[in-house]
Amino acid sequence: MPERFRYIVVEGPIGVGKTSLAHRLADEFGGQVLLEKAEENPFLASFYHNPRQYALSAQLHFLLQRAQQVQDFRQADMFHGSYVADFMVDKDRLFAQMTLNSDELALYEQIYTHLTLDAPRPDLVIYLQAPIETLRERIARRGIEYEQQIRDDYLLRLSESYTRFFHDYDDSALLTVNTRSVDLINNDDDYREILDKINDIHSGRHYFNQSSFAL
Repeated sequence: MPERFRYIVVEGPIGVGKTSLAHRLADEFGGQVLLEKAEENPFLASFYHNPRQYALSAQLHFLLQRAQQVQDFRQADMFHGSYVADFMVDKDRLFAQMTLNSDELALYEQIYTHLTLDAPRPDLVIYLQAPIETLRERIARRGIEYEQQIRDDYLLRLSESYTRFFHDYDDSALLTVNTRSVDLINNDDDYREILDKINDIHSGRHYFNQSSFAL
């Protein structure tokens, strides 16, 4: 991993391939992978089946999980070794704003404030994009049963929320990748192009295979 990038985050909507890329980059750079572990949320399957009823339960579980992950970050020596994560702590509020009603969001924000989350800032964020049909295909391919209940309108709102979030993001170097026509896991040529792109980045915003729906 380039010396300037001790902590890389791979982000994007469900099904876009962030966990697989995080694993591959961690293996490439000899780093430690930090995973979101969404499967440990006992409310997630119920949320996809009945979003209105289980949104708050699912979101509060994620929030408390993030608090533990921040504590783990603080205990880790971020200045020695390298880390690749498949999530940003900051994005938890993105989901809350999208799924909770006003009263629930007020409660969430109150708890969020009291937890005082203060995660280390990534050196580089790799934001993966894909159109809805590509996300749907990848979700079907990986075969997690409760994910098959995810509605296309939810995927669309989620993708739009990510687009808004990263439109003004400037806390770290940012690489936006359109994954519609690239395979960063199974195509070594595509993967090597991404590595070359990462090695050329020092700061600012960058794009790989940008298309009409990219930022």
